[in-house]
Amino acid sequence: MTKSKASELKVILRIDFPGGVRLGRGKAQLMGLIRDTGSISAAGRAMDMSYRRAWLLVDEMNHMFTEPVVESQRGGKQGGGAALTAFGEELLARMQALQQQAENAMAADLVWLEKHRAPVTEPSND
Repeated sequence: MTKSKASELKVILRIDFPGGVRLGRGKAQLMGLIRDTGSISAAGRAMDMSYRRAWLLVDEMNHMFTEPVVESQRGGKQGGGAALTAFGEELLARMQALQQQAENAMAADLVWLEKHRAPVTEPSND
């Protein structure tokens, strides 16, 4: 197999907080899906995770900061739902901006790495 495009090299932003708590692309994706769907369960399904796992990640994010990231409403007449708070919206925008800044800052180095990396080969079935 020949060398592939530089676009296959990826910069993945992850911020490690004290105590082993992390904020990265998975939580950012979950925030974006909650914003788009208005639902923790729908966001979890879109990421192929259980409602419980999605809820635990939301709970973790809500405890990482001095302000909540997601507000949820139990079912009832309105049918429940969830939404990013104003803080959550800003957090998501900042995470997306940080990711873009990291990619921009590393672009030339990624081109260099791509130029010098060994080709990826397919495993043989022999």
